Amino acid sequence: MATRELICIICPKGCNLKAELDEDGKVLEVTGNTCKRGAEYAENECTNPMRTVTSTMRCSDGTVIPVKTTTPIPKGKIYECMNLINKGVVNLPVHIGDIVIADVFGSNIAVTENRT
Repeated sequence: MATRELICIICPKGCNLKAELDEDGKVLEVTGNTCKRGAEYAENECTNPMRTVTSTMRCSDGTVIPVKTTTPIPKGKIYECMNLINKGVVNLPVHIGDIVIADVFGSNIAVTENRT
């Protein structure tokens, strides 16, 4: 059995979590959370960590725009996603929320323009 210590990022409380894992990496118990969202976060972080990728992408005129994935992607795919973003060039004009890379990894996840 192994123990993994995490800090929950779901809310501003930042609970110190401990996840007990079996030999196969399955979460047996989570402690330290003050709500069930913390337990869900710990289980997901231990078994299938996901991240939203935010970056910038080059435009056809040489400028850059902020972009992000529409939903979190598996943590292990971040470098692959960044390679797609770094190789891409956005044709102008582009507006907030426009898809600049469609269907990343065949997953229905897109990369969109992200100006606020």
